[in-house]
Amino acid sequence: MDPRDRDVLPVPRGPLSAAVLALLTSGPPGAGRLLAPPGPLTEPWGEDHQLALHLCYELHGRGLPGVPADWEWDPGLLRFRQELERPFLSAVRAEAEPVPPLREALEPLLTEPPDGTGPSHFLLAEGERRHAREYLVHRSVYHLKEADPQLWMLPRIHGPAQAVLTAVLYDEYGAGRPERAHSLLFARMMAAFGLDTGYGYYLDLVPAPTLAVVNLMTLFGLHRALRGAAVGQFATIEITSSPGSARLATALERFGGGPDGTLFYREHIEADAVHEQLVRRGVIEELVAAEPEFARDVAFGTVAAGVVDGRFADHLLGCWRAGRSSLRSALPDWAG
Repeated sequence: MDPRDRDVLPVPRGPLSAAVLALLTSGPPGAGRLLAPPGPLTEPWGEDHQLALHLCYELHGRGLPGVPADWEWDPGLLRFRQELERPFLSAVRAEAEPVPPLREALEPLLTEPPDGTGPSHFLLAEGERRHAREYLVHRSVYHLKEADPQLWMLPRIHGPAQAVLTAVLYDEYGAGRPERAHSLLFARMMAAFGLDTGYGYYLDLVPAPTLAVVNLMTLFGLHRALRGAAVGQFATIEITSSPGSARLATALERFGGGPDGTLFYREHIEADAVHEQLVRRGVIEELVAAEPEFARDVAFGTVAAGVVDGRFADHLLGCWRAGRSSLRSALPDWAG
């Protein structure tokens, strides 16, 4: 573990996250210790809800500092996590409907619109180094774990689709070369921009839209019933990554990133162009050919990815164009 990995629990953002943190620090897990929502869960996109869900999910990954690993499968905490998942998934479904047929869902991902307006366009056209540093802080919540949430898909699909998906994920972890693992390349990029590379170091700074992106892919990955949606979300990442990575690499070079500060995105320009074909033809087509009933689930996953990614992009661009930080607390250089 990196010695700079976060060694303290985050600050709660409301009654839900406070209740989760209080339970996790109350001692070892024990049957009968239940956690009930303090009231109706009416803000699934909110800071408190997303942090509480993130804390529950981290127990299935690297864990939380000072929290016994046995909490991962505590029945009471799992029941509470389910209470958090239901309204979040319902909110995503509400914004994703109506889900188009799979072919129609994939079509807009294959060609970028000429008037793109996402964060990578902003950084390339009008961004400053401070915007880039913020962007890396946001994305560190995902990229310092890279494809960990997607690995849960592997034992849940079989045949040719599983073989091709394994090959794609193998690349995410450096294709047998540990120093080329994408999470390590991202950490090197953060260091090049003067950011701390510790896992979870910036958790208190990232807002709900950032957490929602990672929470949704973890939700899909953990539930076998949502494995088709997990494939759809992962496919969306791989299909759309290459052009955005090219813009980000160019922007970061302009901001003085140097070789370490641009390698992560330069790696993705070529790699994800290949992955796009593999995921579309070798994973999605093979999966749907073997199990046609998954077509709608995969389509939902692609649309759901657009929902959370769109909210994330809107948050960043809304803040930056208003001249304010997109983080919950600005980095020291925000004022320029």
